[in-house]
Amino acid sequence: MTMKRTALMAGCGMLALGLASAAHATQPTTSGPLGQGMTMYMQMGGNPGDGATLARQTGAADAAHAFGIKVIEQFSAWNPETMLDQFRQAMAARPTCIGVTGHPGDPAFDPLIAKAEDQGILVTVGNTPLPEAEKKWGPKGTGYAGVDLYVGGEITAEAMLAAGLKSGDEALEYGVFNETERSQSDRGVADTLRKAGVKVTELNISPQVDSDSSLAVPILVAFMESHPNLKGIGTQHGGVTGFIPQALRQVGKKPGQIIVGGIDLAPSTIAGLQSKYITATLDQQLYLQGFLPVMQCVLSSKYKFAGLNINTGAGVETPATIDALIPLIKRGIR
Repeated sequence: MTMKRTALMAGCGMLALGLASAAHATQPTTSGPLGQGMTMYMQMGGNPGDGATLARQTGAADAAHAFGIKVIEQFSAWNPETMLDQFRQAMAARPTCIGVTGHPGDPAFDPLIAKAEDQGILVTVGNTPLPEAEKKWGPKGTGYAGVDLYVGGEITAEAMLAAGLKSGDEALEYGVFNETERSQSDRGVADTLRKAGVKVTELNISPQVDSDSSLAVPILVAFMESHPNLKGIGTQHGGVTGFIPQALRQVGKKPGQIIVGGIDLAPSTIAGLQSKYITATLDQQLYLQGFLPVMQCVLSSKYKFAGLNINTGAGVETPATIDALIPLIKRGIR
C-alpha cells in the first residue's frame, strides 16, 4: 500500500510539474514584431544589386521582415562624400536609426553622428568601422558588423602564400590606400606579403575605378605588361576582384600563372574561381553586414542594448570550395 501511494504521489508530482511548466511558459515581451513602427535608413555602400552589395541588401531585407521595421536603402557607389550627404538626408527624416558604412572616417562622421544622437537617432556601422564613434556612442547602441579589416587582408595574403607565392616574387596590391580605416584591408595584404619576403608594389584605386570597377582592366593590363615577372595580384576591392580575370586574359595569362587574392563573391569572381584565374577570395559574409545592423537598431532602440562588435569574415573561398555556395549566392545570401 505504501509503495502504491508513493508511486501515485510521484506521478501526481510529475503531472503537476508538467502543468506548472505549461502554465508558466515564457511569454513574448511584445504583441507584435519587435521593430514595429520603427524606421531605419541604411547605407548599402555600392550600387543596387552589384556583387559587393546584393547580399548586404538581402540581409537587411530579411531582418526588416523578421523584425517588422521599415528599412530604406541608400546607395553611394562607394563615394565617401555621397555617404555624408545621405546621412544628412536620413537625419532630416528623423528615423529611429541610421546605419552607415564608415568609409568617410571618424573625423568626417563625428559631428554628424553627434547631432543625430542629440536628436535621439541611433547610429550603427557596417562594412568599414568607425572606432571613435563606437567608443563614444557604443553604450547607446553604436556597434559594428563587418570584417576586422587588417586581419581580413592578412587572411587573403596567407591564402596567396599557401598557393605558392614566395619570397623574392613580385606582387601588386591594387587597393584603396587613401582612406584611413578602409585602407587597413589592403595594408594587411601588403604587410603580410612583405613579411614573407614578397616584393610588393602598392597601386591606389582611383575614385573613378572605385565607382566603376570595369575601369580597372586597362590599368591592370598596363601594369602587367610593364612588369613581366609579376607573380601575384592582390586587392580588397570586391568589384575589382571580379575584373582581374579579364585583365589576365587580355595579356595572355593562363589560370594559375599569376596568383590572385581578392574579396567578395560577385558573379564574375565566382566565374574566376571556377576557371581558376582567381586563387582565393575573402568571404565577408555580406548578408550578416546587412542583417546585423538592422538587428542592432531594433534591439538597442527597444531595449537599450549597447553596441555589438561582430567580425563577419574569417576565411576565404577557393576553387575547391566555391561550388557548394553557389545555390546560396544565386539567392543573394552569400
